[in-house]
Amino acid sequence: MNKLLFLLPFAALLGMAALNTVTYKADIANSVIVWKGYKVTGEHTGTVKLKNGELQFTDGKLTGGSFEVDMNSINCTDLEGGTAEKLVGHLKSDDFFGVQKYPTARFVITKAFPTDTKGGYRVTGNLTIKETTKEIRFNAQVNESGNQVKATGKITIDRSEYNVRYGSGSFFDNLGDKTIYDEFDLNVTIVARK
Repeated sequence: MNKLLFLLPFAALLGMAALNTVTYKADIANSVIVWKGYKVTGEHTGTVKLKNGELQFTDGKLTGGSFEVDMNSINCTDLEGGTAEKLVGHLKSDDFFGVQKYPTARFVITKAFPTDTKGGYRVTGNLTIKETTKEIRFNAQVNESGNQVKATGKITIDRSEYNVRYGSGSFFDNLGDKTIYDEFDLNVTIVARK
Protein backbone atom coordinates (compact mmCIF):
# COMPACT_ATOMS: atom_id res chain seq x y z
CA MET A 1 0.00 0.00 0.00
CA ASN A 2 2.82 2.43 0.87
CA LYS A 3 4.47 1.73 -2.48
CA LEU A 4 1.24 2.57 -4.28
CA LEU A 5 0.93 5.90 -2.46
CA PHE A 6 4.56 6.62 -3.27
CA LEU A 7 4.02 5.98 -6.98
CA LEU A 8 0.80 8.03 -7.39
CA PRO A 9 2.53 11.45 -7.72
CA PHE A 10 4.86 10.07 -10.39
CA ALA A 11 1.93 8.59 -12.30
CA ALA A 12 0.19 11.98 -12.20
CA LEU A 13 3.32 13.71 -13.51
CA LEU A 14 3.63 11.22 -16.35
CA GLY A 15 -0.03 11.81 -17.24
CA MET A 16 0.52 15.56 -17.42
CA ALA A 17 3.66 15.11 -19.50
CA ALA A 18 1.62 13.15 -22.04
CA LEU A 19 -0.44 16.26 -22.81
CA ASN A 20 1.17 18.13 -25.67
CA THR A 21 -0.11 21.72 -25.90
CA VAL A 22 0.80 23.81 -28.92
CA THR A 23 -0.06 27.49 -29.47
CA TYR A 24 -0.56 28.93 -32.95
CA LYS A 25 -0.29 32.70 -33.33
CA ALA A 26 -2.76 34.41 -35.66
CA ASP A 27 -1.37 35.57 -39.00
CA ILE A 28 -3.06 38.97 -39.05
CA ALA A 29 -2.35 39.70 -42.72
CA ASN A 30 -4.01 36.47 -43.89
CA SER A 31 -6.93 36.36 -41.47
CA VAL A 32 -10.20 38.11 -42.31
CA ILE A 33 -13.53 38.84 -40.64
CA VAL A 34 -16.41 39.73 -42.95
CA TRP A 35 -19.46 41.35 -41.35
CA LYS A 36 -22.97 41.53 -42.74
CA GLY A 37 -25.69 43.72 -41.25
CA TYR A 38 -29.37 43.64 -42.19
CA LYS A 39 -32.10 46.26 -42.40
CA VAL A 40 -35.66 46.31 -43.71
CA THR A 41 -34.54 47.75 -47.06
CA GLY A 42 -31.46 45.56 -47.60
CA GLU A 43 -28.07 44.75 -46.15
CA HIS A 44 -24.49 45.99 -45.96
CA THR A 45 -21.20 44.11 -45.82
CA GLY A 46 -17.62 44.93 -44.94
CA THR A 47 -14.57 43.71 -43.09
CA VAL A 48 -12.86 44.25 -39.76
CA LYS A 49 -9.28 43.22 -38.91
CA LEU A 50 -7.77 41.15 -36.16
CA LYS A 51 -5.37 42.96 -33.85
CA ASN A 52 -3.91 39.76 -32.41
CA GLY A 53 -4.90 36.24 -31.48
CA GLU A 54 -3.95 32.64 -30.88
CA LEU A 55 -5.37 29.11 -31.00
CA GLN A 56 -4.34 26.41 -28.55
CA PHE A 57 -4.31 22.71 -29.29
CA THR A 58 -3.78 19.88 -26.81
CA ASP A 59 -2.86 16.50 -28.29
CA GLY A 60 -4.03 17.74 -31.69
CA LYS A 61 -7.44 19.02 -30.57
CA LEU A 62 -8.60 22.62 -30.27
CA THR A 63 -8.83 23.46 -26.56
CA GLY A 64 -8.60 27.25 -26.31
CA GLY A 65 -7.63 30.56 -27.76
CA SER A 66 -8.41 34.26 -27.76
CA PHE A 67 -8.62 37.13 -30.23
CA GLU A 68 -8.74 40.89 -30.23
CA VAL A 69 -10.47 42.75 -33.06
CA ASP A 70 -9.38 46.23 -34.13
CA MET A 71 -12.70 48.10 -34.21
CA ASN A 72 -11.06 51.12 -35.88
CA SER A 73 -10.50 48.94 -38.96
CA ILE A 74 -14.22 48.60 -39.76
CA ASN A 75 -14.88 49.23 -43.43
CA CYS A 76 -17.71 48.78 -45.92
CA THR A 77 -17.27 46.80 -49.14
CA ASP A 78 -20.71 47.09 -50.78
CA LEU A 79 -20.70 50.91 -51.06
CA GLU A 80 -18.20 53.37 -52.51
CA GLY A 81 -16.91 56.88 -51.92
CA GLY A 82 -18.74 59.24 -49.61
CA THR A 83 -21.65 56.86 -49.07
CA ALA A 84 -19.30 54.19 -47.71
CA GLU A 85 -17.44 56.74 -45.58
CA LYS A 86 -20.71 57.99 -44.09
CA LEU A 87 -21.80 54.47 -43.13
CA VAL A 88 -18.41 53.57 -41.65
CA GLY A 89 -18.33 56.84 -39.70
CA HIS A 90 -21.75 56.04 -38.28
CA LEU A 91 -20.72 52.48 -37.34
CA LYS A 92 -17.67 53.87 -35.52
CA SER A 93 -19.74 56.50 -33.70
CA ASP A 94 -21.36 56.19 -30.27
CA ASP A 95 -24.64 55.23 -31.99
CA PHE A 96 -23.05 51.87 -32.76
CA PHE A 97 -19.63 50.66 -31.60
CA GLY A 98 -18.08 53.82 -30.13
CA VAL A 99 -14.61 52.88 -31.33
CA GLN A 100 -12.90 55.92 -29.83
CA LYS A 101 -13.82 54.72 -26.34
CA TYR A 102 -13.90 50.99 -27.18
CA PRO A 103 -11.13 50.44 -29.78
CA THR A 104 -11.11 46.62 -29.46
CA ALA A 105 -13.55 43.75 -29.12
CA ARG A 106 -12.40 40.46 -27.60
CA PHE A 107 -13.34 36.79 -27.88
CA VAL A 108 -12.05 34.07 -25.51
CA ILE A 109 -12.73 30.38 -26.13
CA THR A 110 -13.97 28.61 -22.99
CA LYS A 111 -14.87 25.22 -24.52
CA ALA A 112 -14.39 23.45 -27.84
CA PHE A 113 -16.01 20.07 -28.49
CA PRO A 114 -15.27 18.03 -31.62
CA THR A 115 -18.33 17.26 -33.77
CA ASP A 116 -19.01 14.34 -36.12
CA THR A 117 -17.53 16.30 -39.03
CA LYS A 118 -13.78 15.91 -39.58
CA GLY A 119 -12.16 19.07 -38.20
CA GLY A 120 -15.53 20.30 -36.91
CA TYR A 121 -15.98 21.87 -33.49
CA ARG A 122 -18.78 23.36 -31.43
CA VAL A 123 -17.12 26.40 -29.86
CA THR A 124 -18.30 28.25 -26.76
CA GLY A 125 -16.70 31.47 -25.61
CA ASN A 126 -17.06 34.94 -24.16
CA LEU A 127 -17.44 37.87 -26.56
CA THR A 128 -16.81 41.38 -25.22
CA ILE A 129 -18.07 44.43 -27.13
CA LYS A 130 -18.24 47.87 -25.49
CA GLU A 131 -17.27 46.34 -22.11
CA THR A 132 -20.28 43.98 -22.19
CA THR A 133 -19.40 40.28 -22.15
CA LYS A 134 -21.81 37.57 -23.29
CA GLU A 135 -21.39 33.86 -23.93
CA ILE A 136 -21.81 32.82 -27.56
CA ARG A 137 -21.74 29.46 -29.36
CA PHE A 138 -21.03 28.61 -32.99
CA ASN A 139 -19.76 25.85 -35.25
CA ALA A 140 -16.21 26.05 -36.55
CA GLN A 141 -14.12 24.12 -39.04
CA VAL A 142 -10.45 23.75 -38.11
CA ASN A 143 -7.88 22.28 -40.51
CA GLU A 144 -4.28 21.72 -39.48
CA SER A 145 -1.54 21.41 -42.09
CA GLY A 146 2.11 21.36 -41.06
CA ASN A 147 2.88 24.50 -39.08
CA GLN A 148 -0.39 26.20 -40.06
CA VAL A 149 -3.99 26.06 -38.89
CA LYS A 150 -6.99 27.53 -40.71
CA ALA A 151 -10.18 28.02 -38.71
CA THR A 152 -13.47 29.21 -40.20
CA GLY A 153 -16.85 29.86 -38.66
CA LYS A 154 -20.04 31.87 -39.00
CA ILE A 155 -21.10 33.74 -35.88
CA THR A 156 -24.48 35.44 -35.48
CA ILE A 157 -24.52 38.20 -32.88
CA ASP A 158 -27.44 40.10 -31.35
CA ARG A 159 -26.04 43.62 -31.16
CA SER A 160 -28.75 44.78 -28.74
CA GLU A 161 -27.18 42.55 -26.05
CA TYR A 162 -24.04 44.71 -26.26
CA ASN A 163 -25.84 48.04 -25.92
CA VAL A 164 -25.73 48.70 -29.68
CA ARG A 165 -29.36 49.71 -30.13
CA TYR A 166 -29.46 52.40 -32.81
CA GLY A 167 -32.38 51.80 -35.20
CA SER A 168 -33.43 48.63 -33.36
CA GLY A 169 -37.10 47.71 -33.67
CA SER A 170 -36.75 45.92 -30.33
CA PHE A 171 -36.27 49.24 -28.52
CA PHE A 172 -37.77 51.96 -30.74
CA ASP A 173 -41.27 52.24 -32.22
CA ASN A 174 -42.35 53.61 -35.61
CA LEU A 175 -38.99 53.14 -37.34
CA GLY A 176 -40.66 51.72 -40.44
CA ASP A 177 -38.21 51.07 -43.27
CA LYS A 178 -35.39 52.63 -41.20
CA THR A 179 -35.37 49.60 -38.89
CA ILE A 180 -31.99 47.87 -38.59
CA TYR A 181 -32.21 44.26 -37.46
CA ASP A 182 -30.55 43.33 -34.18
CA GLU A 183 -28.68 40.30 -35.50
CA PHE A 184 -25.61 40.60 -37.71
CA ASP A 185 -23.24 37.93 -39.02
CA LEU A 186 -19.49 37.54 -38.83
CA ASN A 187 -17.84 35.15 -41.27
CA VAL A 188 -14.48 34.51 -39.66
CA THR A 189 -11.37 33.04 -41.27
CA ILE A 190 -8.36 32.74 -38.98
CA VAL A 191 -4.98 31.62 -40.29
CA ALA A 192 -2.52 30.86 -37.49
CA ARG A 193 1.04 29.52 -37.40
CA LYS A 194 3.34 27.90 -34.84
